[in-house]
Amino acid sequence: MKSRGAAKGPVETAFEGRARRAELLGEGSISTSAEAPLRFAAGLYRVQGAIAGAIQRQSATRALTGSLARDADVVLRESTRLFQYVVESGPEALAGEALARSRDEASVARSRTLVYWGDEVASQADYLSRAVLRPYVEVLSALRISPDRSHRTGRCPFCGGAAWISARRSDSGMDGARRLLGCALCGGEWQFNRGRCPCCSEEEPKKLPSFQSEAHPSVRIEACETCHRYLKSIDQTLDARSIPEVDDLVSLAMDVWALEEGYTRLEPGLAGV
Repeated sequence: MKSRGAAKGPVETAFEGRARRAELLGEGSISTSAEAPLRFAAGLYRVQGAIAGAIQRQSATRALTGSLARDADVVLRESTRLFQYVVESGPEALAGEALARSRDEASVARSRTLVYWGDEVASQADYLSRAVLRPYVEVLSALRISPDRSHRTGRCPFCGGAAWISARRSDSGMDGARRLLGCALCGGEWQFNRGRCPCCSEEEPKKLPSFQSEAHPSVRIEACETCHRYLKSIDQTLDARSIPEVDDLVSLAMDVWALEEGYTRLEPGLAGV
Protein backbone atom coordinates (compact mmCIF):
# COMPACT_ATOMS: atom_id res chain seq x y z
CA MET A 1 0.00 0.00 0.00
CA LYS A 2 1.36 3.43 -0.92
CA SER A 3 1.94 6.03 1.75
CA ARG A 4 -0.25 9.08 1.26
CA GLY A 5 2.03 11.38 3.26
CA ALA A 6 1.16 13.71 6.12
CA ALA A 7 -1.95 15.83 5.89
CA LYS A 8 -1.43 19.56 5.57
CA GLY A 9 -1.89 21.61 8.71
CA PRO A 10 -3.98 24.81 8.87
CA VAL A 11 -1.05 27.10 8.05
CA GLU A 12 -0.11 25.11 4.94
CA THR A 13 -3.78 24.97 3.96
CA ALA A 14 -4.04 28.76 4.22
CA PHE A 15 -1.05 29.20 1.90
CA GLU A 16 -2.54 26.70 -0.54
CA GLY A 17 -5.83 28.61 -0.55
CA ARG A 18 -3.98 31.77 -1.52
CA ALA A 19 -2.10 29.92 -4.25
CA ARG A 20 -5.34 28.59 -5.75
CA ARG A 21 -6.91 32.04 -5.66
CA ALA A 22 -3.88 33.47 -7.50
CA GLU A 23 -4.19 30.76 -10.16
CA LEU A 24 -7.91 31.37 -10.56
CA LEU A 25 -7.42 35.11 -10.98
CA GLY A 26 -4.56 34.52 -13.41
CA GLU A 27 -6.67 32.27 -15.58
CA GLY A 28 -9.48 34.81 -15.76
CA SER A 29 -7.39 37.97 -15.86
CA ILE A 30 -7.89 40.36 -18.75
CA SER A 31 -4.84 42.32 -17.61
CA THR A 32 -1.61 41.02 -19.10
CA SER A 33 0.33 42.99 -16.49
CA ALA A 34 -1.28 40.89 -13.74
CA GLU A 35 -0.69 37.44 -15.23
CA ALA A 36 2.99 37.10 -14.38
CA PRO A 37 2.68 38.45 -10.79
CA LEU A 38 -0.26 36.13 -10.11
CA ARG A 39 1.61 33.13 -11.48
CA PHE A 40 4.68 34.00 -9.41
CA ALA A 41 2.52 34.54 -6.30
CA ALA A 42 0.88 31.12 -6.64
CA GLY A 43 4.26 29.40 -6.67
CA LEU A 44 5.62 31.55 -3.85
CA TYR A 45 2.66 30.72 -1.63
CA ARG A 46 3.18 27.01 -2.19
CA VAL A 47 6.85 27.25 -1.30
CA GLN A 48 6.00 29.26 1.80
CA GLY A 49 3.36 26.70 2.75
CA ALA A 50 5.90 23.88 2.48
CA ILE A 51 8.36 25.88 4.60
CA ALA A 52 5.68 26.57 7.22
CA GLY A 53 4.89 22.86 7.41
CA ALA A 54 8.57 22.01 7.86
CA ILE A 55 9.01 24.63 10.60
CA GLN A 56 5.94 23.43 12.44
CA ARG A 57 7.10 19.81 12.31
CA GLN A 58 10.51 20.81 13.61
CA SER A 59 8.87 22.70 16.47
CA ALA A 60 7.70 19.35 17.86
CA THR A 61 11.31 18.54 18.79
CA ARG A 62 12.71 22.05 19.12
CA ALA A 63 10.13 24.43 20.51
CA LEU A 64 9.86 27.86 18.90
CA THR A 65 10.30 30.82 21.22
CA GLY A 66 9.12 33.85 19.22
CA SER A 67 12.62 35.31 19.53
CA LEU A 68 14.16 35.32 16.06
CA ALA A 69 17.64 35.49 17.59
CA ARG A 70 16.93 32.07 19.13
CA ASP A 71 14.81 30.61 16.31
CA ALA A 72 16.87 31.86 13.34
CA ASP A 73 18.62 28.56 12.64
CA VAL A 74 15.29 26.77 12.20
CA VAL A 75 13.96 29.54 9.95
CA LEU A 76 17.04 29.94 7.78
CA ARG A 77 17.46 26.20 7.30
CA GLU A 78 14.30 26.32 5.18
CA SER A 79 15.09 29.52 3.26
CA THR A 80 17.12 27.80 0.53
CA ARG A 81 14.05 26.46 -1.26
CA LEU A 82 12.43 29.90 -1.32
CA PHE A 83 15.52 31.50 -2.85
CA GLN A 84 15.71 28.70 -5.40
CA TYR A 85 12.10 29.29 -6.44
CA VAL A 86 12.63 33.04 -6.82
CA VAL A 87 15.80 32.48 -8.86
CA GLU A 88 13.95 30.15 -11.21
CA SER A 89 10.59 31.93 -11.43
CA GLY A 90 10.89 35.49 -10.15
CA PRO A 91 11.27 38.75 -12.08
CA GLU A 92 14.83 39.40 -13.20
CA ALA A 93 15.90 41.90 -10.54
CA LEU A 94 14.42 39.89 -7.68
CA ALA A 95 15.86 36.65 -9.08
CA GLY A 96 19.33 38.21 -9.11
CA GLU A 97 18.93 39.32 -5.52
CA ALA A 98 17.74 35.86 -4.50
CA LEU A 99 20.75 34.26 -6.19
CA ALA A 100 23.08 36.53 -4.23
CA ARG A 101 21.22 35.83 -0.99
CA SER A 102 21.41 32.09 -1.57
CA ARG A 103 25.21 32.39 -1.50
CA ASP A 104 25.36 34.30 1.78
CA GLU A 105 27.38 32.80 4.61
CA ALA A 106 25.26 31.69 7.56
CA SER A 107 26.33 34.67 9.68
CA VAL A 108 25.37 37.14 6.94
CA ALA A 109 22.00 35.47 6.33
CA ARG A 110 21.27 35.58 10.04
CA SER A 111 22.24 39.24 10.26
CA ARG A 112 19.98 40.18 7.34
CA THR A 113 16.90 38.63 8.88
CA LEU A 114 17.62 40.13 12.29
CA VAL A 115 17.95 43.59 10.71
CA TYR A 116 14.56 43.14 9.07
CA TRP A 117 13.10 41.91 12.35
CA GLY A 118 14.19 44.96 14.31
CA ASP A 119 14.57 47.83 11.82
CA GLU A 120 11.34 49.37 10.59
CA VAL A 121 12.99 51.42 7.85
CA ALA A 122 15.17 48.62 6.48
CA SER A 123 12.24 46.21 6.42
CA GLN A 124 10.33 48.26 3.84
CA ALA A 125 12.96 47.57 1.19
CA ASP A 126 13.64 43.91 1.97
CA TYR A 127 11.11 41.82 0.04
CA LEU A 128 13.03 38.56 0.42
CA SER A 129 13.45 38.71 4.20
CA ARG A 130 9.72 39.29 4.53
CA ALA A 131 9.05 36.32 2.26
CA VAL A 132 11.43 34.10 4.25
CA LEU A 133 10.02 35.13 7.62
CA ARG A 134 6.33 34.96 6.81
CA PRO A 135 5.97 31.16 7.18
CA TYR A 136 7.73 31.34 10.55
CA VAL A 137 5.50 34.13 11.85
CA GLU A 138 2.32 32.43 10.59
CA VAL A 139 3.38 29.30 12.48
CA LEU A 140 3.98 31.41 15.60
CA SER A 141 0.46 32.79 15.21
CA ALA A 142 -1.01 29.30 14.85
CA LEU A 143 0.87 28.18 17.98
CA ARG A 144 -0.04 31.39 19.83
CA ILE A 145 3.58 32.30 20.46
CA SER A 146 4.10 36.05 20.52
CA PRO A 147 7.04 37.37 18.45
CA ASP A 148 9.52 39.63 20.25
CA ARG A 149 8.92 42.61 17.97
CA SER A 150 8.00 46.18 18.82
CA HIS A 151 4.44 47.37 18.25
CA ARG A 152 2.98 50.77 17.51
CA THR A 153 -0.31 52.29 16.45
CA GLY A 154 -1.45 51.17 13.03
CA ARG A 155 0.67 48.01 13.10
CA CYS A 156 -0.40 44.40 13.52
CA PRO A 157 -1.31 43.78 17.17
CA PHE A 158 0.16 40.27 16.99
CA CYS A 159 3.54 40.66 15.28
CA GLY A 160 4.03 44.39 14.78
CA GLY A 161 4.07 44.00 10.99
CA ALA A 162 2.92 46.73 8.62
CA ALA A 163 -0.41 46.63 6.82
CA TRP A 164 -0.06 45.94 3.09
CA ILE A 165 -3.75 45.75 2.25
CA SER A 166 -7.12 46.85 3.58
CA ALA A 167 -10.49 45.12 3.26
CA ARG A 168 -14.06 46.31 3.63
CA ARG A 169 -16.32 43.62 4.98
CA SER A 170 -19.87 43.63 6.36
CA ASP A 171 -21.27 41.46 9.11
CA SER A 172 -24.96 40.78 9.51
CA GLY A 173 -26.64 43.49 11.56
CA MET A 174 -23.82 45.98 11.05
CA ASP A 175 -24.34 49.52 9.84
CA GLY A 176 -21.76 49.88 7.09
CA ALA A 177 -18.64 47.88 6.38
CA ARG A 178 -15.78 47.27 8.77
CA ARG A 179 -12.27 48.28 7.76
CA LEU A 180 -9.78 45.47 8.30
CA LEU A 181 -6.06 45.83 7.78
CA GLY A 182 -4.04 42.84 6.56
CA CYS A 183 -0.54 42.19 7.90
CA ALA A 184 2.28 41.61 5.41
CA LEU A 185 4.25 39.49 7.87
CA CYS A 186 1.85 37.14 9.68
CA GLY A 187 -1.17 37.28 7.36
CA GLY A 188 -3.44 38.30 10.22
CA GLU A 189 -6.16 40.96 10.19
CA TRP A 190 -7.25 43.58 12.66
CA GLN A 191 -10.03 46.14 12.70
CA PHE A 192 -9.01 49.78 12.27
CA ASN A 193 -10.88 53.06 12.30
CA ARG A 194 -12.30 53.81 8.84
CA GLY A 195 -11.43 57.50 9.18
CA ARG A 196 -7.83 57.23 10.34
CA CYS A 197 -4.48 56.88 8.57
CA PRO A 198 -2.66 53.78 9.87
CA CYS A 199 0.70 55.42 9.18
CA CYS A 200 0.49 58.86 10.79
CA SER A 201 -2.91 58.69 12.55
CA GLU A 202 -4.33 61.63 10.56
CA GLU A 203 -8.12 61.86 11.12
CA GLU A 204 -9.12 65.01 9.21
CA PRO A 205 -11.52 63.75 6.48
CA LYS A 206 -10.32 66.32 3.94
CA LYS A 207 -6.79 64.95 4.24
CA LEU A 208 -7.85 61.33 3.69
CA PRO A 209 -9.04 61.13 0.08
CA SER A 210 -9.94 57.87 -1.64
CA PHE A 211 -9.72 57.13 -5.35
CA GLN A 212 -11.39 54.51 -7.54
CA SER A 213 -11.17 53.26 -11.11
CA GLU A 214 -13.99 52.05 -13.34
CA ALA A 215 -11.72 49.19 -14.40
CA HIS A 216 -11.57 47.86 -10.82
CA PRO A 217 -14.84 48.74 -9.06
CA SER A 218 -14.06 46.72 -5.90
CA VAL A 219 -10.72 48.46 -5.32
CA ARG A 220 -9.91 51.89 -4.03
CA ILE A 221 -6.82 53.81 -3.02
CA GLU A 222 -7.03 55.06 0.58
CA ALA A 223 -4.54 57.94 0.68
CA CYS A 224 -3.28 60.42 3.24
CA GLU A 225 -2.29 63.98 2.31
CA THR A 226 -0.31 64.39 5.53
CA CYS A 227 2.21 61.54 5.20
CA HIS A 228 1.58 60.84 1.48
CA ARG A 229 1.15 57.12 2.13
CA TYR A 230 -1.66 54.92 0.85
CA LEU A 231 -3.26 51.52 1.19
CA LYS A 232 -5.30 49.65 -1.37
CA SER A 233 -8.68 48.52 -0.13
CA ILE A 234 -10.66 45.55 -1.46
CA ASP A 235 -14.43 45.61 -1.08
CA GLN A 236 -15.38 42.10 -0.04
CA THR A 237 -19.06 42.98 0.07
CA LEU A 238 -18.89 42.71 -3.74
CA ASP A 239 -17.06 39.37 -3.81
CA ALA A 240 -16.81 37.39 -0.59
CA ARG A 241 -14.48 34.88 -2.31
CA SER A 242 -11.74 37.45 -2.68
CA ILE A 243 -8.50 37.18 -0.71
CA PRO A 244 -7.39 40.81 -0.43
CA GLU A 245 -3.62 40.31 -0.55
CA VAL A 246 -4.01 38.12 -3.66
CA ASP A 247 -6.75 40.10 -5.42
CA ASP A 248 -4.55 43.16 -4.95
CA LEU A 249 -2.38 41.96 -7.84
CA VAL A 250 -5.16 42.36 -10.41
CA SER A 251 -5.16 46.16 -10.01
CA LEU A 252 -1.45 46.96 -10.23
CA ALA A 253 -2.26 49.83 -12.59
CA MET A 254 -3.77 51.65 -9.62
CA ASP A 255 -0.47 51.39 -7.73
CA VAL A 256 1.33 52.88 -10.72
CA TRP A 257 -1.16 55.75 -10.75
CA ALA A 258 -0.72 56.35 -6.99
CA LEU A 259 3.06 56.45 -7.33
CA GLU A 260 2.79 58.94 -10.18
CA GLU A 261 0.58 61.10 -7.96
CA GLY A 262 3.27 61.20 -5.27
CA TYR A 263 1.96 58.59 -2.85
CA THR A 264 4.00 55.72 -1.41
CA ARG A 265 2.37 52.46 -0.41
CA LEU A 266 2.47 51.79 3.31
CA GLU A 267 4.00 48.36 2.67
CA PRO A 268 4.73 46.89 -0.78
CA GLY A 269 2.42 44.11 -1.97
CA LEU A 270 3.44 40.80 -3.50
CA ALA A 271 4.45 42.50 -6.74
CA GLY A 272 6.95 44.65 -4.85
CA VAL A 273 4.99 47.91 -5.23
